Amino acid sequence: MQRLLMASAAAAAMFCASQALAQSSNNMEKLGQFRTTGTSMQFETVDQTGEFADQIRKNLENVKLPPGFKIELFAVVPDARHIAVGPQGIVTIVGTRKDKVWAITDRNKDRRADEVKRFAPSIDFVIPNGVCFSKDGFLFIAEQNRVLVFPAAEFFYESPDVAVGEVVKKGELIPTDEESFNHTARVCDIGPDNKLYITLGQPFNVPAPEKLDKYGKWGIGGIIRMERDGSNREVFARGIRNSVGMDFNPANGELWFTDNQVDGMGDDIPPGELNRATGPGQNFGFPWYGGGKIRTNEYKDSDPPADVVFPEVEMTAHAADLGMLFYTGSMFPAEYKGGIFSAQHGSWNRTNPVGARVMFTSLNEDGTAKETKPFAEGWKQESGEYLGRPVDVAQMPDGSILVSDDLAGAVYRISYQR
Repeated sequence: MQRLLMASAAAAAMFCASQALAQSSNNMEKLGQFRTTGTSMQFETVDQTGEFADQIRKNLENVKLPPGFKIELFAVVPDARHIAVGPQGIVTIVGTRKDKVWAITDRNKDRRADEVKRFAPSIDFVIPNGVCFSKDGFLFIAEQNRVLVFPAAEFFYESPDVAVGEVVKKGELIPTDEESFNHTARVCDIGPDNKLYITLGQPFNVPAPEKLDKYGKWGIGGIIRMERDGSNREVFARGIRNSVGMDFNPANGELWFTDNQVDGMGDDIPPGELNRATGPGQNFGFPWYGGGKIRTNEYKDSDPPADVVFPEVEMTAHAADLGMLFYTGSMFPAEYKGGIFSAQHGSWNRTNPVGARVMFTSLNEDGTAKETKPFAEGWKQESGEYLGRPVDVAQMPDGSILVSDDLAGAVYRISYQR
């Protein structure tokens, strides 16, 4: 009897799952034809008031910034990860490592959220971490194994039904047998060449040699690029363990990206990385190098590629460098213009945790890195407890910056007053 009940329950679960998958596929087909799906207009929203928001504001009192800067709670956003600010300044989209994407609206322009609601609830997402806007208003979302595009997202986001297209169909971003629970938070960006760039983290701490040819072909452990319609896919960069942050230098179009390096080698090695790609086809050394010029144990007897590009900046080991941004605004003092703000998520693999802060890297006139130093810190207590874990940095139209935090479930706004 017990076996019969278990079998019946399993069959019911499989039936429900297949029904949900069919419904999701059916919704995508309808949306692609501009038809309604029947999804309720009763959006899932997030309360922006009350004890939870008040406590986050209190926690922010611990964050230290240079003189003249101020940090405030912009929005309560569950599991907040990467941020895409709409080019018209109407909506800010926030991705997650779960199954939801959030839309933030500041209707009265007081620089705090009036509304946070679920974006495109008629679509089932799978790890929709990577969100990015094109200058002409197309929103791209890079999931675990699919890439979607939302034309006129700043207009359609008010409805549960949205205009949507598939840039890369489900199961075609990476081979389905390489889908993993690890290192699958993609990020995306539109380059100065108007192509779509996507990071593809490889799932292992250090992959086995027999994986390298396959990963090299697909761009797993690298950065790929393609036309905005998904055509002409190519591998732009290789030798990257797990990049979860990139941006283009507006001064010369070069792509910079962060990389999270090998765990288990010790508290102080290998360093995290801030890398600079001066063109396509470069190799950044993983898995022969675990971070910086530190060789991995697994590949110490194997010759690395001769043309490895080493990091522009070596960051503190295990600080978990994630999202980054070239600052182009006019609100901050002149020394910040053209420099890089980057988020350190904070350690899990270190006796004494480090990170949980926002860093700033200034650049020399020749485009190389000049100096890196903490800009905002204090989310990590002396006891090692985290009050928050920064993930991404984005720039608002007024020149302030936003910082996401997936531990607190919040987005902060940092501004400057002369």
